[in-house]
Amino acid sequence: MCGIAGYSLDLDSRVERTVAARALLAGIAERGADAVGYAYRSPESAITVHKQRSGATALLDRIGVPEEASQLLVHVRDYTKGHPSLAANNHPIRHGAVVGIHNGIITNDEVLFDEYGLARAEPGMTVDSEIIFALAEQSRGRTAEALQKLYGSMAAAWLDENRSELLLTRGMGRPLWVGLGKRELFFASTRVALELVESYAGLKLRKSQLEEGTLAAVEHGAIVARDRFHPDLSFEEDPLPAVRAPDEARTCLARRATLHAA
Repeated sequence: MCGIAGYSLDLDSRVERTVAARALLAGIAERGADAVGYAYRSPESAITVHKQRSGATALLDRIGVPEEASQLLVHVRDYTKGHPSLAANNHPIRHGAVVGIHNGIITNDEVLFDEYGLARAEPGMTVDSEIIFALAEQSRGRTAEALQKLYGSMAAAWLDENRSELLLTRGMGRPLWVGLGKRELFFASTRVALELVESYAGLKLRKSQLEEGTLAAVEHGAIVARDRFHPDLSFEEDPLPAVRAPDEARTCLARRATLHAA
């Protein structure tokens, strides 16, 4: 169980980038404390990635997103496969030109790496999530078809340095909330994260869950394209509690309130 969040903003959006990033991070903090990270992209710039082996509270004060940034990914990790002592296993994960985040478990990742003749991005990597972004890089234009090869649970998002949009996808077994403003799109594993954005960024969002089996392309705060795929619904997973790091949630929310008051 992990937590994912992020945004796509129109360049004219007045949302304070760091304020929104902190609100999203606080809203997903309860979902994991083994590692935390974020990535952002500004127009005509490369993707910047920061990650560390800690819970969300240790990053909250330090997270900083330039006001010209238009895209953001945020992740908290509750590790299952790919030990967090290797930074490359933690999210956001880079595979070639693709940088992404994932909540869920993919059980056939090694099979797919072999089937497609793909190599791991770095020696020693074993994290199952990497296969999503490896397939995304290889199958541009046929990504929905490639996602059908995955066996497991999934909500994911990624940026591609060779494409301008943010990609969102939901397979099965994991939540993915989307909140739409006038010039903004936010997404998160929890509805609470979107409500925190409303509170701290002064927005009103239209909130709904992305449907299972959906791949959405997002630009300038709006969904510009959708594709459908058929996740394998035969996958069965032992139920996991949504709250994996309650202390992180409490301290992160309290610290977020203090930062806003200051």
